[in-house]
Amino acid sequence: MTVIDAHNHPDWHGHDLSRFLANMDRHGIDRTWLLTWECPPDEYDPAGYFPVMHFGDGRAYPVPFAACLRYKQAAPERFVLGYAPDPRRPEAIDQLQAAIEIHGVQVCGEIKLRMLYDNPDAIRLFRFCGENRLPVTFHIDYPIPTGRRYPRTDWWYGGSIDAFERALQACPETVFIGHAPGFWAHISGDDQFDKVAYPKGPVLPGGRLFDLFGTYPNLYADLSAGSAFNALTRDFSLLNGNTRPPKNPASAVPFLLEFQDRLLFGRDNFDDRMQSLLNSLDLPADVRRKVFSANAEALLA
Repeated sequence: MTVIDAHNHPDWHGHDLSRFLANMDRHGIDRTWLLTWECPPDEYDPAGYFPVMHFGDGRAYPVPFAACLRYKQAAPERFVLGYAPDPRRPEAIDQLQAAIEIHGVQVCGEIKLRMLYDNPDAIRLFRFCGENRLPVTFHIDYPIPTGRRYPRTDWWYGGSIDAFERALQACPETVFIGHAPGFWAHISGDDQFDKVAYPKGPVLPGGRLFDLFGTYPNLYADLSAGSAFNALTRDFSLLNGNTRPPKNPASAVPFLLEFQDRLLFGRDNFDDRMQSLLNSLDLPADVRRKVFSANAEALLA
């Protein structure tokens, strides 16, 4: 079975190209979607993933397009090229158009910026992506205090699930792929989404994701990072008819079955915990194939 990692980054967490490819081989990953993260220096936590910003296009970014392009050129069969310019930049759409025509970019991602995702400039870029059949991978974080005063008291991205829903409504022809703590916290109706990044406890009825998936056929999600793993290892039994749920990751199976056509395997890291989790569950073979590769392939068809 083909395995596609639909969310990762070059030079991420200490993995250069050779370590990246070796890691893919070790975990049986055939192809990886390489996503940029082009945000201004003052929107990035300097205590985060890199000791310094990387340079691309004459500006400093956490993950510039130049790094993704370097990997793609070195191993073209192993990588799918992504690029997400900052839509607040006046040249953003022209740069994305050129990247599509010259370098074969197939994904717009990762959008991870301190702006509301229904910002008019963002809507214009998202509609362009819909016209060009580029799925858009986005990151949501709520302004949860870090306990630090400098350089910022929090690191929010996207504004809220409400701002994102307005983008979904405004861009029905654009496929959006949800990701990150502020997205996956809404799997539960426990009202923890803006209080802790990784809510614990059982999944309670009323989670916004169920309504959003049901309402917007252009909404997908990738199962990457700690946020998706945390969500799927919470206990779903209260949604499945039990009143005193045991702690059981298999209780997420009904969620995976219900949205099997809208979920993409991804890592945003270099471990195999999501692979191991999915492989441990009693999922039909066709569902596993969809999540591990077929849904990702269909979006790029």
